[in-house]
Amino acid sequence: MASDNEGKLFIYSVFGFFFGIYLFFKGFKWLKLKRLIENMPTSKIRSLAMGLVEIYGEVIPSKGQLLKSPFSNHDCVYYKYEIQELRRSKRSTYWATIKSGEKGGYFFLKDNTGMVLVNPADAEIEIPLDFETRTLNSKNNPALTAFFTSINFSANGFLGFGRTLKYQEYYIAPKDKLFIMGTAGDNPFVEEGTGAYNDADIMIQKGKDQIYYLSDSNEKDLLGKLKWKTVGGLFGGAALSLVCLSIIFIYLGVF
Repeated sequence: MASDNEGKLFIYSVFGFFFGIYLFFKGFKWLKLKRLIENMPTSKIRSLAMGLVEIYGEVIPSKGQLLKSPFSNHDCVYYKYEIQELRRSKRSTYWATIKSGEKGGYFFLKDNTGMVLVNPADAEIEIPLDFETRTLNSKNNPALTAFFTSINFSANGFLGFGRTLKYQEYYIAPKDKLFIMGTAGDNPFVEEGTGAYNDADIMIQKGKDQIYYLSDSNEKDLLGKLKWKTVGGLFGGAALSLVCLSIIFIYLGVF
């Protein structure tokens, strides 16, 4: 029994070691983003220049791009969903993600000077959980039935028995306030030089090798979150890797 427990501890330590390394390098990424946000002024949309920019404003849906979130049927311009199943092993109970995905359309971001088109594709999007439920019935709900069919999902388990499931939803809704750091590039839907204002010829998008980050936090709150993420990633990741590495060495008889 002792050897079995030691073997499990060794396996957990190996996973912990690599997870700690992942957190450590993730901490550097958060630190880079934090410093970039601190050093870059927030631009007014009407006076945007081409290249990497930082903007803050209100979400306005683009014509024909308004979406419905799959579980709560909420108006949005972007959503991300997860379906999790409660699973049990001999020693633990845990939630496992069995389906996940996201969908987004073009939208505008508006401040007190103007508004600019945003393409959220390939952005790192950080928004809180907006909706969660464990009871979701697709009967008499054609939209939900169609969504489940589109992702090849059934709530029924083996032989038709129900499973214990959790449905989670994150979305960006009209009138939400968004912080965006991305690349101001050409708007492909407007002929060059024909926009009434400078911002009409611009679209915020993912630039080549450039950061593209969207958050529903304002700059002050965002910097606070990034500070703690950086500390947790760099110091927490390093500490976790060192502790796990020590356990691995002890198990292998190096010490």
